[in-house]
Amino acid sequence: MSAPGLPSLDEVVDRLGAVRDRIRRAGGDPGCVEVLGVTKGLPPEIVAVALGAGLRSLGENYAQELQSKVAWCDAHRVELVAEPAWHFIGHLQRNKVRQIADAVGCFQSVDRPELADEVAKRRPGASVLIQVNTTGEASKSGCAPGDAEALVERARGLGLAVDGLMTVGPTDVDADPTPAFRQLRRLVDAMGLQVASMGMTGDLEAAVAEGSTMVRIGTALFGPRPPRS
Repeated sequence: MSAPGLPSLDEVVDRLGAVRDRIRRAGGDPGCVEVLGVTKGLPPEIVAVALGAGLRSLGENYAQELQSKVAWCDAHRVELVAEPAWHFIGHLQRNKVRQIADAVGCFQSVDRPELADEVAKRRPGASVLIQVNTTGEASKSGCAPGDAEALVERARGLGLAVDGLMTVGPTDVDADPTPAFRQLRRLVDAMGLQVASMGMTGDLEAAVAEGSTMVRIGTALFGPRPPRS
């Protein structure tokens, strides 16, 4: 089920081991820090490779891509070693929620009251993370840190299961991501939440050092993505 240009199963197994080594060297417990495999921009066949390598939670940024991968999984269900748990990790428009509600196991990018309302309407009781903009960049999604607690309470009041918070590190690769991750972890602890989803391929060490419980990894597992058309 492999597609041209995709990494082999053995390659992904090796890369997943390397990611877990990075987590360990950063002071984290690989058994406690979940690796979310980010499959955005890659053909649906990558799902079989990811599942075969032992990944069970997969992340997508775009509703249309998620729909295409879910359809592919449905068509190849008997060939897959497991059912993926889909996390939606990108900016989500309200009018897209209906399209993906049944497929998503966790909405990681709930960043405003209107989106919480829509998720609750389309997927009552859904698991969500509240996305917080801890870098202050206008280009990034996420509620302001000072608004996070109110949004958590709003989502809970709607019957959603708020598992924790999510953030994205600085866009500037030369910027120190530590303050952004430290702030998210403090918010998680202050609200008594469990999940701190933070850290990607380029900054997972800083995220793990600050207490990440989930890192969202694409390139380090699957290689560079083709340009988005």
